[in-house]
Amino acid sequence: MFYRRREEGQGLVEYALVLILVAMVVLLVLALLGPSIGNIFSNVIVLI
Repeated sequence: MFYRRREEGQGLVEYALVLILVAMVVLLVLALLGPSIGNIFSNVIVLI
């Protein structure tokens, strides 16, 4: 009898880690660029 490993749980963990990494990068970019993007939108609204 052969034992077959199940890897569904491992794949789920890998997807979760990638999702967490992407979320952290997005939050970091927003934290660094957020004020400058807000200023750009404020200037555009003032011009209209």
